[in-house]
Formats: sequence, C-alpha cells, structure tokens
Amino acid sequence: MKKCNIAIVGLGTIGAYFYNFMNKNKFIIAKKTNVVPNIIYVCAKNKNKNRLFKIPKNKWVSNYNTIIKDKRVDIVVELIGGSGGAAKDLISKSLSNKKHVVTANKALIAKHGDKFSKIAEINKVNLEFEAAVCGGVPVIRSIKEGLIANKIQKIYGILNGTSNYILSSMDKNQLIFSEVLKKAQKLGYAESNPVSDLNGSDVASKVQILAALSFNSLINKNIHIEGIKDIDMNDIINANKLGYKIKLLGFSELINNKIYQRVHPTLIKKSSYIASIDGVLNAVIINGLPVGQSVIQGEGAGPSATTSALVSDISSILRGNIKYPFATSAKKRKRFLTGNISSLIFSSYIRLDVTDKHGVLSDITKIFSKFKVSIKRLIQNPYKLKNQSSIIIITHKAKDLSLQKSLKIISKKNYIIKKPKLIRIENS
Repeated sequence: MKKCNIAIVGLGTIGAYFYNFMNKNKFIIAKKTNVVPNIIYVCAKNKNKNRLFKIPKNKWVSNYNTIIKDKRVDIVVELIGGSGGAAKDLISKSLSNKKHVVTANKALIAKHGDKFSKIAEINKVNLEFEAAVCGGVPVIRSIKEGLIANKIQKIYGILNGTSNYILSSMDKNQLIFSEVLKKAQKLGYAESNPVSDLNGSDVASKVQILAALSFNSLINKNIHIEGIKDIDMNDIINANKLGYKIKLLGFSELINNKIYQRVHPTLIKKSSYIASIDGVLNAVIINGLPVGQSVIQGEGAGPSATTSALVSDISSILRGNIKYPFATSAKKRKRFLTGNISSLIFSSYIRLDVTDKHGVLSDITKIFSKFKVSIKRLIQNPYKLKNQSSIIIITHKAKDLSLQKSLKIISKKNYIIKKPKLIRIENS
C-alpha cells in the first residue's frame, strides 16, 4: 500500500494526543483511504519535556526548516499556534515547497488565510483547516461539500466551548463568573490565560473563516466583538425571569450585498434549540437556499475533538482530493462591503443600576423616546436598604445606533451607579 509521509510541528496537549492517535490507528485510516499515513518527523520546542510516550530519535528534529527542505515530507501538520511568528513562517514555506498543510490555527487562518490560499493554489497543494473551527463539528467540510448547492444567507451559533461552559454553569449552578472560570480551568476547559475565549476574539476568528466560506468571499477583517466578562448573576437571573438564556454567539450574514459580522452575548428564548446547547458543546446554524436551516453540533474543543478534525483533513488529502482551501479559486472570491452593527435592528435587554429617587424613571423614558426607542417591558427592582434600584428594560426593535445613543446620554446622568448594560436579543 502506498505511504504518505507526515511531519508534526508542535507537541502540546493536542499535538501529543494526535501523534499517539495516528500511531495507533494508521492502519485503520489506511483501510479507509488506501494510503498509509506515516509520521516521519516530529518537531517541538522542548525535546526533553517529560512526556508519557517516547519519540524515536530518528523522528525528532529541532528545527522545522529541516522538514520544509525534505522532499520526502508530503503533509505538514501545524500545531504551534499563534497568528504569526513560527506558525506563519512554517505554513507559508511548506505550501511554497509543495507540501500539503493541515492546521488547527483559527487566528492564523483568519489573519493570513487569503495569502496562504493563493500559495496553495499556485503550488497545487491543500491547505486544510477543519480543526480551526469548532473542533469535532464538521462545519467546514459541510459548507465546502455537503451544502455546495446552497446559497448561504446567514451562519451563526455557539462557537466557543469555554464561554458556553461558563454561562451555562452560572445559570444551572448559580455560581459567580470567577468561581466558574476557576472550575473550567481546573477541568481543562479553559486555558490558564483564557483571554481570547472570554473577550470574544476566538469566536471572531471562526466567524471570519465561516463567512469567507459561506459567501464565497475574501476574509473580511471588520467585525464587532464583545465578550462575556461583564455578564453577572443578576443578568442570568433576569434573563431567566424574562424567559431567556444568555449565550455568546457569533453571527455572519449577507444583507443587501454587505457582510455583517458580530460577536456578542445574546438573549435567546428558552424554547429555542440553541438555548439547550450547554457545557462545552458547540452548535452552528446555517440558513441557506434551498435547504432551509441546517444545524450541526458537537464537541467544539479539546484534543479528541481536534484530532477528529485533523484526521478528517488528512484523510481527504490521502484520497487525492486536491481542493481550493476556500472551495473556489482565490481569483473568483468576492470582496464585499462591510455593514456596521449600528445599522442593524434589535430588541434589547437593558439594565440600569440607579439611585432610587423621584424623576429617574421619567427621565430615562424621555431619553429613549427622543431616539425613537420604544419600551416593550419594564421591571423595577428596588434595594431600599441601599437606596438603589435596578431597572430592567426590554425594548421593541430599534436601530442599534439609536440604542447606543440613548445609553451614552443616560450613562452621564448623576443617578447612574454603574455603566448601563445592553444585551441584544436574537429571535431566530
């Protein structure tokens, strides 16, 4: 049986799991692809790191340039991470040297994917990145192949397992944000430095990649990003009383030939499908024609889910499927104009913590009225011992710009105790 030589660069948690999986299952993969995946090189920063397995000396290289120059290497698996530096250099040089590349690096693809795509196309090799978006959820292959007949109008969902675990744990176990984050780190669901998961940038990279695939476009760098660090137990409790759940969602949609990309905490009805997706699970919802709505869910992160996606990409290459990285030639991908979130229309949850005194509510409603923001529902929770009150407002649909202008004026009032909070409501 024919062999295909593979080099792995990066041997962290995912790299180590992937290496062991490939060694144990290479003949099972060979039966399905008719080609034996053969790991001939492993490269990582620290050769002497304590590992639970041994790597033969003849497979270990300390400099990835050795891999790039070796003509025997057919596939390079990049598991270094980061949106530049060594990972960028490795992928660029590997593609230029006619080697297929498989990566789980969403930040790098979101930043340099268009450039890499052109290099891969010129050299007739594959750049595969299923593992970069939602781990074991095969959303990229679904868009490229399974939904190829469809004109996709909107793609959105829960794209980050860490943030979903935190919000759903706060909701189910009535724990504060910091406690849940510590638990997530202890269980390995969150990194020791979880900034990209909490501030929304991890989801943003995935949204940009999915948008490029869905709309046959170049990667659009303009995206509105909000994270979950300001969500507290009061918001969780209020959402439940109002019949909602809070989820961090990523959205990309094509409206009037403009791409709108956004990441933000969102209130969704408890009865909706996506509200039931808890823990570290991911779920992607695709609206297209003629299929209608498709939902794909599964494990979004971790070494096993990521390995599943990496093996899927490698198997595609082993079968001899040479494809454009973004499904069509770089020359045919479009450059759409960008729409701004300020022009979109939402119902919204607004929380105002105020001094409990006469005339406050009247002043707030006047400001909203001035910007044509209509109030659908209002709840006032007084804290008499503190002489404070929390005003919860659900608005009718209004332009996001009008909501922001209203809150900008309200935030400067002397009766405001904390920065006003706005969470958009999604009724899909």
